[in-house]
Amino acid sequence: MKVNWKGVFPAVTTKLKHDGSLDHDAIKAGLNRLIDSGVGGVVMMGMVGESAQLTQEERRTVIRLAVETVNGRVPVIAGLAETNTASAVQYAKDAEALGVQGLMVFPGLTYKSDARETVAYYKTVAQASSLAILLYNNPRGYGVDLTPDVVAQLVDEPTIEAIKEESYDTTRVTDLINRFGDRLAIVCGVDDLVLESVALGVTCWVSGMANAVPKESVELLNLAVTGDFASARKLYGALIDLFHLDTHVKLVQYIKLAENITAGYSETVKAPRLQLEGEEREKVIAIVKKTLADVRALSK
Repeated sequence: MKVNWKGVFPAVTTKLKHDGSLDHDAIKAGLNRLIDSGVGGVVMMGMVGESAQLTQEERRTVIRLAVETVNGRVPVIAGLAETNTASAVQYAKDAEALGVQGLMVFPGLTYKSDARETVAYYKTVAQASSLAILLYNNPRGYGVDLTPDVVAQLVDEPTIEAIKEESYDTTRVTDLINRFGDRLAIVCGVDDLVLESVALGVTCWVSGMANAVPKESVELLNLAVTGDFASARKLYGALIDLFHLDTHVKLVQYIKLAENITAGYSETVKAPRLQLEGEEREKVIAIVKKTLADVRALSK
């Protein structure tokens, strides 16, 4: 299956039992819920999926479960976040063998590579498999910025098809489109910049909070892409406080709590993360409940 970089691609949470082990049934049910809501693809083992906290065996188990459950209905993208190039190459090969359609490739973790090293890393990973590559640009989070000049050194690799733009600078969207045209799909990676990104030409969105509100997220993107910005702005206004939570250092806990409220899945996270408690937890609950009420009010 060729990846069509259009639609909502949730960065899927990894459902855990209370003891921290993988909840296979919940993982499968969660994927079916997302697909039934109309998503364009799913991203497993991204940061929201707690990839860095899972063992190598757990990561591969989650990917296998996703491929089996999705069964070709939408593309399955595996997050690739490794600390060294050899491990990244092996992970790419393993993910391809497991049957995914693409890789969302983080820069090498724990080391802030310069432009030459960054290009060498991504080229090596791109050549390790035939999978479609979604470059992950999050300079705030990982200290490496895939600027247009850096990306220009990567687009000769045919498997590099898209970039998840998470620099929080919307001017970057236009710069990338002007520079690369149809050669590279530009994907929104920030929930509370999605409408702005679509206005500039983006048609694909990797979303964290789509785990909690998948139907509403799909509706929002569809309204914007089809040009109904009046309706899209109203829905965006109702969702924006929830989407702001996607940009916080505790976004995994926030998303899992929101998903617990909207779909009943466990809030359990892998240590060193801890479940929310006290005033912080109550604040997130209040935001989720208000968001749901505001969305319902729009349909009256």
